Amino acid sequence: MQVTRTGVATAVMLSLAAFSGTAAAQKVEWKFSMWGKQRAFTKGIEVLADKVAKGSGGNFTIRLGYAETFSKDRENLDSIKLKAIDGSHFCNFYHPGKNPSFMVFSLPFLPLGDWNVSLKARNALFKHPALVADMDNWDAWAYASTLLPQYEFMGKGKPPATLADWKGRRVRAGGGIGDAMEVLGAIKTTTTATEVYTAMERGTMDAASFPYTYSHVSYRIHEIAEWYTTNMSPGTAECPVVFSKDSWAKLPAQYRKLITDAKAEVDRAQIEAYVEIDKKNLPMFQRTLKPVTYTPAQLEEFQRVAGKPVWDKWVADNKDRFNGQELIDTIFKTAREAGR
Repeated sequence: MQVTRTGVATAVMLSLAAFSGTAAAQKVEWKFSMWGKQRAFTKGIEVLADKVAKGSGGNFTIRLGYAETFSKDRENLDSIKLKAIDGSHFCNFYHPGKNPSFMVFSLPFLPLGDWNVSLKARNALFKHPALVADMDNWDAWAYASTLLPQYEFMGKGKPPATLADWKGRRVRAGGGIGDAMEVLGAIKTTTTATEVYTAMERGTMDAASFPYTYSHVSYRIHEIAEWYTTNMSPGTAECPVVFSKDSWAKLPAQYRKLITDAKAEVDRAQIEAYVEIDKKNLPMFQRTLKPVTYTPAQLEEFQRVAGKPVWDKWVADNKDRFNGQELIDTIFKTAREAGR
C-alpha cells in the first residue's frame, strides 16, 4: 500500500495531538499552606498558582490555604515532611532550630535593603549546601523568597537621632535585630505583633520594628506613633515559598516546567506588591509622623557597633554545623557586585 507524504504528516499530527491530550489530561492538585491572610506578602505564590492553572488548561492547580487552613503556621515544615501538604511558607525566626542556616537572613545591618541585592543574595543562598541541607531535613526545597522588606522602627517620644538615643528604650524587636538593639542599650520585649498597638498606646513600649511599610499599617502602629525611621534597615527575615521534594518528583515534567519558567515573574510580582503598597503608605506616614533619617556615617556605625558583634557570635555558635561566615560573605559579595 502506498502512503503519501500528506498521509504521513496527518498521522504524525494526530499522534502528537493524542500524546499532548493525554499529557494535558493529567489532573494534579497541590495543597499549599499560606502564612496568614492575603496581602502583599502572599503575592508571589498567588501569581504562580494563577500561572500554572492557566498554563495547564486547569489541569494543574495549587490550592492556597490561607490562615492555617491546611496546617498550623509553625508546623508547615512538619506537614511537608508528613506529606500532608505539597508546599508552604515558613518563617525562619519562629523556629530557628528547624532552619539554623536560614537565620543568616535575620542578622542585623546586612546590606539587603536594595531589592536587586536582596533577590540575588537570597537566590544564591538558597542553593548553598547549608540551606539545602536544612530543607532536606524536611523533604523540602526552597523555590522563591517572599523578599520581606527591611524592617524599620516606629515609636513614641523623643525621636532617636543618634545611636546613643536608643539606650533605655523599650523596643519590640526579634531575632538578630533584637540582639543588635540590646547591644545599643535598648530593652528588648517579647510582645507579639498583635499586642504592640496596645502596649505603645499605654506607654509600656517605646518603639517596634516591622517590615516596612506594610506591616506597620497592618497592625495600625502609624495611628499612635509619633516618628518612624526611614533608612535604619536594622534587618529582615526569610519566609520562603517551599515545595515538597516528593511532590515535585511526582509532578509531570510539563508542570515542573511551568513552575520553573514562572520564577522570574513570581519574583517581579513579589517586589512590585511591596513597592505599590509603599506608594500608598509613605504619604500617609509623611503627613503625620516625624521621619528619622540617619547619615551614611551613622549607618556604618550601626553596622560596626551593633551588627558585627552579633554576626561573629552567630558564626561561632554554628561553627560545628556550617560555615556561617561564608553565608554572610555571600551577601556582602552580592552587594559589592551591585555597587552597594
